[in-house]
Amino acid sequence: MFDNNFSFYSRNIFRYLANRLWHYDLILIALVITISSLGFITLFSAGYSFPWRIESQLRNILVASCALVFFSFIPIQLLRKCSVGLFVIGCLLLLATHFFGITIKGATRWINIGIQIQPSEILKLALPMVLAWFYQKQYDAGAIRFIHHCIALFILAIPIVLILKQPDLGTSILVAIAGLSVIYLAGLQWRIIFIALTGILLSLPIIWSLMYDYQRERVLTLLDPTSDPLGKGFHILQALIAIGSGGFWGKGWLEGTQAHLDFIPERTSDFLFAVYSEEFGFIGNVILLGLYTLLIGRSFWIAACARNLYSRLLAGAIGTIFFTYTFVNIGMVSGLLPVVGVPLPFMSYGGTALLILGVCTGILLSISIETKTPTQQ
Repeated sequence: MFDNNFSFYSRNIFRYLANRLWHYDLILIALVITISSLGFITLFSAGYSFPWRIESQLRNILVASCALVFFSFIPIQLLRKCSVGLFVIGCLLLLATHFFGITIKGATRWINIGIQIQPSEILKLALPMVLAWFYQKQYDAGAIRFIHHCIALFILAIPIVLILKQPDLGTSILVAIAGLSVIYLAGLQWRIIFIALTGILLSLPIIWSLMYDYQRERVLTLLDPTSDPLGKGFHILQALIAIGSGGFWGKGWLEGTQAHLDFIPERTSDFLFAVYSEEFGFIGNVILLGLYTLLIGRSFWIAACARNLYSRLLAGAIGTIFFTYTFVNIGMVSGLLPVVGVPLPFMSYGGTALLILGVCTGILLSISIETKTPTQQ
């Protein structure tokens, strides 16, 4: 009896896994692999003087790849059931970080739970998941009304306040955008969006007075980086020199002088785009931006084809996350946005951020698979 049951379940599991692999979105996989490969060869050049980072990044890529495959096999309905629990755990970890976290450079953003993690990274995905769950629940009950958008904004405010207390303005903006994208895609009226934007613009003086000194300095440096070329403006100025010196064709791989002579700070993480631009030039940038455009467009295509509201909202939020990471990082390195410490997706050195991006891609694959095989849901 046991052998028969084991054989039956084994065949079903094998059939389930094979079916998922057969319906993998190869376009999405190809885009992620191509961007990650470009990132790895750029990191190899950027980390020329400390090659230990390359070994560490290989480990990060392996872990993120395992997470991608694992989440691509998880049914969306199971993820939906876990949404509230993941959000609550993330908020509790943020709260614990406030009291027991590790402070580095004046910011308390990390906590040790056997391993050192940054709980705010979890909320980049947990918040869209819980909001998508909330809207799906209201949709199933009859209709989504204005009061439901108000409740969603309250849910969004909880982690944002906790992250701002760390302080971490950059991550709070990313988490807020991911959450707001779900609220917008759930049918928030343009009239309300216009009123909200007007209110934000009118409250800018108040927001400015509430900002920390280093945050105000970043904004002022953005407006005039030459005011302190050896201090606050050093990052942006050196990045702009690297981007401009790449010219049309670039200096060539491993030939970037700005990176190898240590002029570009944080060149393996936040400012990796400057290294890439110097070595691969304008043509390389056009190719990279084209790849990111295809990746973001594919994410929204998966969202548009999804079979239920939860999947549509979650896939749309993931597409927004990819866009926000890319836009903010490149804008920051190019001197169009303040420096807020956002990695370039699938390219910058890092563990937690790359893991979250791998999980996001795995969820997109799962949504795409279940769209192609609706009878398996």
